[in-house]
Amino acid sequence: MSDPETPDIIYTKVDEAPELASASLLPIIQRFAREAGISVGSRDISLAGRIVATFSDDLPEDQRLPDDLAALGALVKQPHANVIKLPNISASEPQLVAAVKELQDKGFALPDYPYAPQTEAEKAVRAKYDTIKGSAVNPVLREGNSDRRAAAAVKKFAQDNPHRMGDWDAASKTRVASMQGGDFFSNEVSATLDRAATARIVLETALGETVLKEGVSYPAGTVVDATYMSAAALDAFLAEEIEKTKQEGTLFSLHMKATMMKVSDPIIFGHAVRQFLAPVFDKHGDAMTAAGVDPNAGLGALLDRVSDKPEILAEIERVMAERPAMYMVDSGKGITNLHVPSDVIIDASMPALIKAGGKGWGPDDAQHDTNCVIPDSSYAPVYDETIRFFKENGKLDPATAGTVQNIGLMAQKAEEYGSHPTTFEIPQAGTVKIVLDDGTVLHEHQVQAGDIWRSASARKAPIEDWVQLAIDRQRATGYRAIFWLDEARAHDAELIRYVKPVLQAAGVEDKFEIMAPRAATRASLETITKGQNTIAITGNVLRDYLTDLFPILELATSAKMLSIVKLMNGGGLFETGAGGSAPKHVQQFHEENHLRWDSLGEFCALGESFKFLADQSGNAKARVLGEAVEAATQGVLDHDRSPSRKVGDPDNRDSHYWFARYWAEALAEQSDDAELADAFAPLARALAEGEAQITGDLAAAQGQPADTGGYYRNDDAKLAQVMRPSAALNAIIG
Repeated sequence: MSDPETPDIIYTKVDEAPELASASLLPIIQRFAREAGISVGSRDISLAGRIVATFSDDLPEDQRLPDDLAALGALVKQPHANVIKLPNISASEPQLVAAVKELQDKGFALPDYPYAPQTEAEKAVRAKYDTIKGSAVNPVLREGNSDRRAAAAVKKFAQDNPHRMGDWDAASKTRVASMQGGDFFSNEVSATLDRAATARIVLETALGETVLKEGVSYPAGTVVDATYMSAAALDAFLAEEIEKTKQEGTLFSLHMKATMMKVSDPIIFGHAVRQFLAPVFDKHGDAMTAAGVDPNAGLGALLDRVSDKPEILAEIERVMAERPAMYMVDSGKGITNLHVPSDVIIDASMPALIKAGGKGWGPDDAQHDTNCVIPDSSYAPVYDETIRFFKENGKLDPATAGTVQNIGLMAQKAEEYGSHPTTFEIPQAGTVKIVLDDGTVLHEHQVQAGDIWRSASARKAPIEDWVQLAIDRQRATGYRAIFWLDEARAHDAELIRYVKPVLQAAGVEDKFEIMAPRAATRASLETITKGQNTIAITGNVLRDYLTDLFPILELATSAKMLSIVKLMNGGGLFETGAGGSAPKHVQQFHEENHLRWDSLGEFCALGESFKFLADQSGNAKARVLGEAVEAATQGVLDHDRSPSRKVGDPDNRDSHYWFARYWAEALAEQSDDAELADAFAPLARALAEGEAQITGDLAAAQGQPADTGGYYRNDDAKLAQVMRPSAALNAIIG
């Protein structure tokens, strides 16, 4: 039985472009669902909403918000859960601080973010804010493993209307650079526990023992990893690559994920900032520290901190002139790769560079070959092999390419490496140990001050569920199926010990291959180049990376992916593809009132959600709605009703009108439910008859700046006004 207070379907309130789009699309969804007796509600998991909820106990009554993330975390463990999750911000420190400032300006009595907490009160505030950073949402909601793929209609459209790919030159200097020792990959150890245990993580030094974390709980069968990255090895690697880049005449680019990997990657990013400006820190380090400079926050924040210190600015200018040219986020505004840790996110930046023929934008606003610096070598070989493949074979042809689907291990916080609360920057030299409750030392590492040590785990039940999901998907498709696991890597070797027996017990071991990521990359590219299809069965981080890499190559975007999470207790979580929350789309929207965000991912998730509801509840009307959503999605694609990038052309709001119209027409024309057909026939007529007025209204809204009353927290009335500018359409929808 579902909770009568819980809507049949939860549509999440998030951030940036998807949240803008929701103001237009969600009223349409609610109007259509109502005819089938289905309630569609919203829960706030936006960055701003989570900040306010976290501090609600300290806020005035009229400023408090419920903890919707915690409520959804409980819901996804229920068999009736049906959640449509849109992309949300995984906040870096600069994003978090900016959101706090905006909320304070709106009157919310929030404490300032303590950069360097000194008092116990400041430390408590910082601890609260730290819970909001990074990938704080996904581990809570993902109580199941991931099935991500391009919907058949989307793939067909991409083949019929292939996007432009940059040409690859065999002599391209573009390459991937990663550490050959001293990194997470080379230092990893892993073990599978034969019993349930609790553990503490300690640092033993000459001064005694410090407890880094205690009360870590592991069920029996859990795979537990530990590893570290040497700060000294990292610095030496970065210094060497900066010099090599200068000699090669390419762009220097750093590709990290300081959002999902909220503990480790901002630190690594800070090392890169410090190494790039090493002479400046050598000369003015004390003054910069006194000014509050934190390299982890990026070059942009550093420049702000020393803006009143001309001697430091002059030294920065001199050093930058001597360094290699840098890969740019926005060359027109002078925003470099190292300005903000969350500006260059590896799973988006590397596929975009590869799609462009290995070219990145430089400070001269032209494209150049690039040194792609990915310090940890765990997954860098995926991008390295992709670049090597295209140098040898030329660009992929989207018109004939097959597809790479993904089955990803992520349930119950599996492999939450960088955002896991067991990642630490080591304060002083010593030995880090994971000590079990019976005194057994499970793992230990000798570390130096500044090293980054981390542990993560994957539980038995999610691993076995993941393998079964792969078996089911391969059986349904017949595609080539590859487990991307490296038997030479400690963690992967433990997973392989789970995978093989499950495959053997099911009698399907001959249907699957196990390959290290580099070999699997080559095999998958060879397969899709032939027009054939494959399933990549991966851990959590590779799931994240590959469900951007291959869709961007195949479809030009990862935002259109069908993403189904089969929750382990029976519910369903339907994610609206990958692709982030598109801050550049918001920038254009605020400047021109044109939103180029494509809601195709939302359409795909919506259809699956309705059909899942039909299966779970026995509501046959829900299935009719879901099948009509698929017809409407096909209509949007067939008639090219997706948003354009240019102001004045149809945008996201236009695509919603056409989606609603095709959806209503499909419902009016279907013969499975006469009651729904009768209900939607007049709606379909009204939408068709109102076409000229509605599209005219939507076109007239563009061209001027759009005011939504905020960036991280919009004003609902202003947002509705700009995202629903057609009175004619609003009168029809309600």
